[in-house]
Amino acid sequence: MNAVISKVLIPNKEWIIEGNGKKIGSIAKNKKGYVFLRKGKAVEIKSFKEIVDQLATVDRKKSNTFEIEPLNHTIYNYPCRTKPYNPVYNVKSRLPLYTKNLKSKSRYCAGYYVIQFQKGWLRAYCPKLITLERNPYQGPFKTSQEMKAVLNSLNKV
Repeated sequence: MNAVISKVLIPNKEWIIEGNGKKIGSIAKNKKGYVFLRKGKAVEIKSFKEIVDQLATVDRKKSNTFEIEPLNHTIYNYPCRTKPYNPVYNVKSRLPLYTKNLKSKSRYCAGYYVIQFQKGWLRAYCPKLITLERNPYQGPFKTSQEMKAVLNSLNKV
């Protein structure tokens, strides 16, 4: 029996659902509960039990289990979106860096950030290093609450 696994996109807000290594759909949290998106169709769901039931109907022969990927990946006490590979702490820029797989050359920064783009200051979770090199930023922050407090102070100015 193969498990259907979720991968966190935005902590406590959005997940990608995979089965046998292929994308089945996605789940997004809204005010009423959750929305399960599959093949362009949205299904309103109120609880995780309904999500499990919905996923079991996706393909009963292949899967009727559902696991949520834990959000406990950290580098130097900063949270990161995926399992980190090649962790490095850049002392000069004070950034916890990692790659998403062993052979990758793209570096990501663990933690929460506030980055200034043309439209203003925006939130970011584990952005690419090149994004921080090209734009003014503040961070890293260990929690989203710290990041939101800084973002609010920047938007008031």
